[in-house]
Amino acid sequence: MSARRLENAKILIVDDDPDVLESIEAALESEGALTMTAMDGNEGVDLCLAHGPDLVVLDMMLPSRSGFLVLERIKGREDSPMVIMVTANSGKRHQAYAESLGVDGYLLKPFPLEHLLDKAAELMRRRAEELRA
Repeated sequence: MSARRLENAKILIVDDDPDVLESIEAALESEGALTMTAMDGNEGVDLCLAHGPDLVVLDMMLPSRSGFLVLERIKGREDSPMVIMVTANSGKRHQAYAESLGVDGYLLKPFPLEHLLDKAAELMRRRAEELRA
């Protein structure tokens, strides 16, 4: 059996669609990730600040606090997590704004879960390299 690419990575998933949340969580856990979930932006910020995940998978459109406002709150600190934003909004302006706020990955829904796993593994490798540097 091959090594799981996200072994012991702490990953927070923030999405208000229970089916999306469940499928992303199952995919990440199948690669060894330790997951937490939140269904709105405020809960996502609270969990992120309290538990310091390595990676956040963040929906753009969320109740109570948008993905952009979550991104503003959790990025820019020394211990900021990597963030992959997921959205059904294909506008380039939204992607550019997310990138200006420090997003590390950006995926348009619907996407194959394998794409998310590849991106998460790439970001965890990059984070490990930065910590070693």
